Order: sequence, then C-alpha cells, then structure tokens
Amino acid sequence: MNALINAISNQKKLIFANEGRLLKKSFFGLLILALAFQTGEFGEVVRNSMIEAYIQVSVFVGFTLFVFIGLDSLTKFDVKFFLLKTQKIHVPISAFLGAIPGCGGAIIVVTQYVQGRISFGSLVAVLTATMGDAAFLILAIEPSTGLLIFSLGIVVGSITGYFVDFFHGTKFMLPKSKINIEYDKIKKTFVSKFNIFWILLFIPGFVIGILTAFQIEFTTDIYNSIFILLGSSGAILSIFMWSLNPLSDFQCSTDKSRGYISRVIDTTNFVTTWVISGFLIFEIFMYFTSLDLKMLFDIWLPFVPLVAILFGFLPGCGPQVVVATFYLNGYIPFSAELGNAISNDGDALFPAIALAPKAAIIATLYSGLPAIIVAYSYFYLFE
Repeated sequence: MNALINAISNQKKLIFANEGRLLKKSFFGLLILALAFQTGEFGEVVRNSMIEAYIQVSVFVGFTLFVFIGLDSLTKFDVKFFLLKTQKIHVPISAFLGAIPGCGGAIIVVTQYVQGRISFGSLVAVLTATMGDAAFLILAIEPSTGLLIFSLGIVVGSITGYFVDFFHGTKFMLPKSKINIEYDKIKKTFVSKFNIFWILLFIPGFVIGILTAFQIEFTTDIYNSIFILLGSSGAILSIFMWSLNPLSDFQCSTDKSRGYISRVIDTTNFVTTWVISGFLIFEIFMYFTSLDLKMLFDIWLPFVPLVAILFGFLPGCGPQVVVATFYLNGYIPFSAELGNAISNDGDALFPAIALAPKAAIIATLYSGLPAIIVAYSYFYLFE
C-alpha cells in the first residue's frame, strides 16, 4: 500500500514538474517570438539577429550534434560497467567523460557518485571538465578552439580531482544511501511531429551556412529571399519546438531510449534558443543605448574573466551558451571563455543539486579555483 502511495505521489510530482517547466519555456519562447513580430526598425533588428544566429551558428551546431549524438547512439559501450572495473583511474575517466561535448557523460558520473561508486574528487573532476552544450557551439564555429578547451578540461579536471581526493580522502562526502535517477517516462513529444519540417529547413540552411562561412555571396534577389526565408523560418520553428517540449533540456540529448533524430533536433533547438537570446541581448542593448560594448569590455578587461567564471556557477547550459556566443562574436577575450568553460557544470549540476545538494555546491566552488588560475594565467601571459 505504501509503495502504491509513493508511486502516485512521485507521478504527481513528475506531472507538476513537467507543467512548470513547460510553462516557463512557453513564456520565454513566446517573448522572443513577440519581439520578432514587432514593426519598425526594432523588429528588423530582432529578425536580423535571429536569421544570423540560425544561419551562422545553429546549422553548424545541428551538424555537430548529428555527428556526436550519432556516435553516442551507435555505441554499445557500457560506461557504468567500465567505471566499476577501473576504480584506480576514476578521476581522469570522469574528467574525460565531462569534457565530452554535451552533458551525457557528466550526468553518468553524477549518477555514479550518488550511488557511492566513485569519489568526491571524481565528481569535482567531471564538473570542472564539463562545458555542456556550449561545447557544441564552440566546436561548430571554432573546432581548434573547442579541441583545446576539451584537452584543457581533461588535464585541469584530473589535477583538481586528484588534489581533492588527496586533501580530503576518497571517502569524503560519499552518499550514505543509494539513489536512482529516473527520466520522465516520455518517448515521443508533440513537437516530434514537426521533425520533418525542421529537417527540410535544416538541409538547405546548412548549405547556405557553409556558403556564408566561406564568404561566398550572391547578390541576386532570389538568393537574398531564400536566405531570409530559411533563416527566419528555421529560427522561429526551433524556438517554437523548444518552448513546447515538455522534456528537460539535458534529457533531450542524454536519454538513449529516445530516437536519434529527436535527440539531435531537440538539443539543437535548445542551443538555438539560447544563441538567439545571446544575439538579442547584445543587439537590443546596443539599440537602446548605442554603447560600444566592445570598448566597455576592454576598459574593464581585467574583470571580464571573473564575471564569466561567476556566470559558470549558474546551473544549466543556457547562460554558458550566451557567454560562448559573446566570445565567438569577439566581445570577450578567450581567457573569459576558458574561465567559464572550467567553472560551468552544464546540466549535470541539476541532478547533482537535487540528489546531493551539499556535495554539488562544494564541488562547484572547488571548480572555481582552477577556473581563476587558468583564466588569469592565460590573460596575463597571452592577452
């Protein structure tokens, strides 16, 4: 009887969580779309930002996700079994899994920690190395930079994790009870019905994105019309699908029980929404203030890496995608992006906070120290 009551209670909590998440996403998506349909110069600024974000960034993020999630979907590798057999090198393995683009590897390590199977140092290592979905954005636009951050994440995460285990011992803050993480029991969503339309926009959008990246321009009215149509339609559809998706954003890319295409599209829509948000934050700020943001960042340059590191403490990938967007557009230095990449924990922080809040907070604070060291070392040596 108690088991039945608990099951009903958990189901109600799941329903309320889904409804609350969907309501917030719907409001945010509606806000962006409302701005896009404004008239006059302001509406044109918003629409141009959305078109540029989709053509210059989102299509490449989508392509990168097709590759990475494709490899993840095809592999039969059992990470949990592997961790059980390699206890002496859990720290570097955790750092490696955290450095992999997306949050899947990091979430696996978090679940192993709350099960009491790996050390607190391994948790710190994975959170230090994790860049989350912002990694897809960096890899899509600057692959060499993405690989550099990937490598640094593994090295810095491993060193930090071993230091923590040496200082505190491998049994520090291990959970006393085993907890399982269960995803929402949702395989297909309403927005999956629009996947075919998304792909029909993505393929020609990706072709135009490549032409734009290589600065191949056509001045014909037909090409300009196609450019605007694909960019605006792709951006609007991505925001629409994301805002009506009841799944949590980290479940979109990490739940292997869902279809490959849906995982790619849902995750791309999430990144697209935040990339557009980053573009809009900058453009709207410039529209109303006419302030030279680049000059402002240059004046306060010594503090920019610190601000980026503090942004990294915010849970989730959204704020980190915005920081990466500012870096890719040349408004913040590489040292700031490095600091943010090391301090941010991606979506892996959500289950960590829910299941082991004290350990999650302390681990996040520990990741801030190497972020400051690496960011400011690069800043003073190379910038």
